[in-house]
Amino acid sequence: MILPALNTDSPHYIQIYDFIKLEIIKGNLAVNDKLPSIRTLADFLNISTTPVEIAYEHLLSEGLIQSRPRSGYFVQEIPAPYLMLENQSAPANDPAGLYPYRDRNIYPFDFHMSSNDHTMFPLKVWKKLYNQVLTEECLGFGDPQGEIGLRNGIASYLYQFRGVKCSPEQIIVAGDQSMLIFILANLLKKDYKDLAIENPGYFLIPSTFSKMGFDIHPIPLESDGLNVDALYKSNSRIVTVTPSYQFPTGKIMTIEKRMKLLQWAQTEKGFIIEDDYDGEFHYYGKPVPALQGLAPDASVVYLGGFSQVLSPAISIHYLVLPKKLVFGYHQLRIELMLEQSASRIHQNVLEMFIEGGFLAKHVRKMRNLYKKKQDALLAAIEKYLKGKVAIESRNGGFHILITVDDQRNAEELVLLAKQKGVRVANGAFYWSKISEEQLPTIMIGFAGIPLDKIDEGIKTLRDAWL
Repeated sequence: MILPALNTDSPHYIQIYDFIKLEIIKGNLAVNDKLPSIRTLADFLNISTTPVEIAYEHLLSEGLIQSRPRSGYFVQEIPAPYLMLENQSAPANDPAGLYPYRDRNIYPFDFHMSSNDHTMFPLKVWKKLYNQVLTEECLGFGDPQGEIGLRNGIASYLYQFRGVKCSPEQIIVAGDQSMLIFILANLLKKDYKDLAIENPGYFLIPSTFSKMGFDIHPIPLESDGLNVDALYKSNSRIVTVTPSYQFPTGKIMTIEKRMKLLQWAQTEKGFIIEDDYDGEFHYYGKPVPALQGLAPDASVVYLGGFSQVLSPAISIHYLVLPKKLVFGYHQLRIELMLEQSASRIHQNVLEMFIEGGFLAKHVRKMRNLYKKKQDALLAAIEKYLKGKVAIESRNGGFHILITVDDQRNAEELVLLAKQKGVRVANGAFYWSKISEEQLPTIMIGFAGIPLDKIDEGIKTLRDAWL
C-alpha cells in the first residue's frame, strides 16, 4: 500500500482514513490484508503517530478493519452498506461517496464524555411554558441578535452563576456554536491572522478560524493552565482558552495566571476567547468565576450555551462580545443579512424558564447529581483500576481524563472496551502535538450514565483491559 503525499488542505488523519477506506472499497486491499503498524506508517509519512492512530480508530469503528492482539491491523470484509454505496454514483470531489459518522451503537455501559442526564429534566414545566409561548406572534421573524427578553435573562444568569458582567446589547444568540465562531472570526480577520490554542484542546474554534484563513499555533499547558510565556513567543494576538475547567485535562487556571493572561491581552492589543463550556459544574470548593468578570472592559469574548446545562436539543448558544466589537457585529449582520438561527419559540420558552427561577434550580440540582456520579466513578476507578491508571482531572465538568499504564495504544484500549460493551473515548484526539513517550489517555464521561451502572461499568472496563 503506497499512500500519496499528504497535503495541508485537510487534517492528516482524514486524508489517511479516506485513502485506506477507498482502497478497501475498490478491492485494492483485500480481506485479511495486513496494514502497516501505526508507527511504521507514521514514520513512512514523516508525521507523528497521532493522525495514523485516529485514522485507524475511524476505520475500526466502521468495521472496515480489525485489530488482532499482538498481530496488528487487518482488512475485514466490507459491510453491506458500503457495497451498496459503492454501486451508486458519487460527486467527483468525493470518490468514495462515504462520510465518517457518529457512533450510534447502544452500549450497556455508556461513559459518553459529554452526555447529559435527561431523567432530571423538568419536562412538565418546559411543556407548560411551551404551551404559553406558542402563539401566532412567535411564528414570525425574530431579532437576528436573539430575543431581547432572553438576552436580558442570559445577562442576569451569567452574572449570578459565572460572574460575567455584560449588557444584553453585548450578547448574540445562535442555534449553533459554529455560527457564533464564524461571526467572531469575520469580526477579527481584518486586523488579525493568527490564533493561539491550548494543546491539548477542543478543535471547534481553531477549525473554524483555520477555514477563515487564520494560522493556528498550539500552546502547551502548565499545571495551572496555558503557558503565557509561550503565548508571547507565538506572536499570536488572539488566544482561545477554557480556564474554568480546561478541556480535556480538567486543569483550573489560577487567579495569578488569569491576571497574567489579561495583561497579555492589554500588552499585545489582543483578544481572549473564553470558552466556558461547562463552567457551572464545579464540584469541589467554590466555583471559579469567569475570566470575563475579572475585567469586564477587557478584550475578552465569552462563549457559552445551554446544551450541557439543559439539553443539546434546545440548541441555544450565546456569545458575549466586548463593547468594542458590538458595532462591527451589527455592520456584519446587515452586510450578511443574518437572521435568527436559534428557534424563536425555544428562546421565548427559555426566557420564561430563567425568569421563573427554574434554570437556577435545575443547575443546582444537576450539580449535586453530577458530583455524586463523579464521586462514584472515582471510587470505582480506585477499586478496580488502582495502579493501572492515573487520574488527571477530577474537579468538575462531565468527564475525567486518565492515563493508562499499558503497552497498547489508546485506540486499542477503546476498541477492547467497546467489545465488552463499554464506551470510553480516545483522549489523544485532542492533542495537536503529542509526545511519542506519552502514555495512552482515555476520557471517561459520567454525566449521562445511570449512577447504579458506574461501578459495574468500570469493573467491566478492567476486565476488558486485562
